[in-house]
Amino acid sequence: MTIHTVRTYYFEDLQVGMSETIMKTVMDSDVVGFAEVSGDANPIHLCDIYASKTRFGQRIAHGLYTASLISAVLGTRMPGPGAVYMSQSLNFYAPVKIGDVVVVTVEVVELTEKGRRARLHCEATVDGTVVLDGEAMVMVPKRPPPPA
Repeated sequence: MTIHTVRTYYFEDLQVGMSETIMKTVMDSDVVGFAEVSGDANPIHLCDIYASKTRFGQRIAHGLYTASLISAVLGTRMPGPGAVYMSQSLNFYAPVKIGDVVVVTVEVVELTEKGRRARLHCEATVDGTVVLDGEAMVMVPKRPPPPA
C-alpha cells in the first residue's frame, strides 16, 4: 500500500474540497488474509476452479476488503489518527481482481462543528473505472491545547 506518512488533521484543519488518495495492488495474500480474518471463505474469492466458472472468470477480492481501504485513508491520511467512524454507505459497481491496482480517494464534502463531524465522499477505482463509492461520516479530534 502506498502510505508514506501518517498525517493527523484536526477538525480545525479540514476544509470542504480537501482530499487524500492511496493506491494498493491487491495481492493473493490480501484476499486469503481477509478471508481468514472475516470468516468469508466464499470460493469466488479463494478457489481458481470455482471462480473460473463464474461470470467474472477468475477469483475476485471481497467487496469489503476493497471498502476497507477507505478505512486506511481515514485512519492514516485524512483525518488520520483519532478519527472515529460514525457511518459508511457503499455502492459496489465492478469486481476487483487479484493484481488490480485500487486507487482510493476520500474528499471532505461537509463539516459540522457540533460533534466535530466530517462527511466524506469515498471512491475506489481500478484503471479509471469506479468499482465502489459511498459516503463516510467521521468524528474528528479537535486540536489539543498548547503545552503549558
